[in-house]
Amino acid sequence: MAFLSKNTTLKKLLVIAVPMVISQASDTIMLFVDRLFLSRLGEEYLAASMSGGLTQFMVSSFFIGTIGYVTAVVAQYFGAGKKEKCAEAVFQAGLLSCLCYPVILAMAPLVRLFFSATGQSVMQVELAYTYFQTLIFGVIFLILRNALAGFFIGIGRTTMVMIANTAGMLVNIPANYLLIYGKMGFPAFGLRGAAIGTICGNAVIFIILISFYFRKKNRDEFFTHKAAGFRPAILRTLLKFGVPAGVEMFLNVAAFNLFVQTMHTYGTKVAAAVTVAFNWDVVSFLPMLGMGHAVTSLVGQNVGSCNIDEAERSTYTGLHTAWVYSATMVFVFVIFAKTLASLFYPEDSGGPDELAVLMLRLASIYILADSAQIVFVGALRGAGDTRWVMTASVALHWGFSVIVIFLIRVIHVDPVTAWLVFIGFVVVLGITMFLRFRGGKWTDKSIIAAGDHSDYRYSSGACPEIVTDEPVNDA
Repeated sequence: MAFLSKNTTLKKLLVIAVPMVISQASDTIMLFVDRLFLSRLGEEYLAASMSGGLTQFMVSSFFIGTIGYVTAVVAQYFGAGKKEKCAEAVFQAGLLSCLCYPVILAMAPLVRLFFSATGQSVMQVELAYTYFQTLIFGVIFLILRNALAGFFIGIGRTTMVMIANTAGMLVNIPANYLLIYGKMGFPAFGLRGAAIGTICGNAVIFIILISFYFRKKNRDEFFTHKAAGFRPAILRTLLKFGVPAGVEMFLNVAAFNLFVQTMHTYGTKVAAAVTVAFNWDVVSFLPMLGMGHAVTSLVGQNVGSCNIDEAERSTYTGLHTAWVYSATMVFVFVIFAKTLASLFYPEDSGGPDELAVLMLRLASIYILADSAQIVFVGALRGAGDTRWVMTASVALHWGFSVIVIFLIRVIHVDPVTAWLVFIGFVVVLGITMFLRFRGGKWTDKSIIAAGDHSDYRYSSGACPEIVTDEPVNDA
């Protein structure tokens, strides 16, 4: 019976995870190809794409993390059988998306000062800011697509997300080629062209997701066409659990970005090597985010239906599945590091930089720990254990950041030593999230049971029965 139960769990997981892994793979390919195209313009352009792109994500990460938490809210409502609330939660996320856009734009001018403060050269600052400045104007599509994706991930219908992301990739790559190099009559925009191509891809993804969201099947089942309206109880729930996730994402990305920008102070060659290493790192990292989303969805659904054993089983099944992929990437990074790095160095450059090759091989040390922390964080968020995850993750990220910046700017260690400190940090992060999950504190963190008490009453069982004074949509 235990074998049958595990087999059933694996099937449920794969139904959600496979489309999500493919979806994240589409994002990986878009990001990878963007940087590959820009590497042909020179090392400084490759480094700027990492610096500017990561900073754009940092500036918007609080809002993406907060709004993206709608996935867990939808999953728990879906697991509790409250389908009309799923669409209402997504509408609240959409409202927040529109409100945050002008705030993000208002913060953009401060980014040039941030680049300058890190000690980079004037040329690096200008190129990175050019890329950032163009990307940030299209960030609304990125945020809205995450809100809509949360609906489909939460209800376990991730094929829709896969289709949208694949279509976005198919638009992004040729658009980048035409706009970066100026082909087929288009002007050669260089870095700006890469950013415009990325915006076009995100816009296509948003358009496809919203068309799926309002199709007849979802209107009949989830009342998506009647979900418009302010729902303060649901918004409070989204903010209560989403804000810690958003704060965590912002502070973590900020700490990581500070590390990257500080590594760039070694000069263009080191900055390019770091970008090459991280560009291949996303090939191992981003697809596993799809597994993390799948685990969040399954854990949320099972916690919503009070099936804690199945929630735990889903998590460990997700971990074992993720490790199959991660182990493959470890092998590839160790054996083929030179070949992988050489893709980003033109033939007339004399071959790949040895530092990039070494960083890639060393990166293989933390890949398994990285996929583990993605899975366990996904499970903890699905259950609603966001405050602890925020506190622990932020403390570790900033502890690492302070240490490595001190080592680089004060002790003046070499780039390899700084890279080894980063590897140690990722391993510690993975172990920490595993210990929290194994401790079991997450089992009493149900999202839909933890809101304003005026919105819930408790039944005789372990799960609450949701009640609300708000009118329920009629079919």
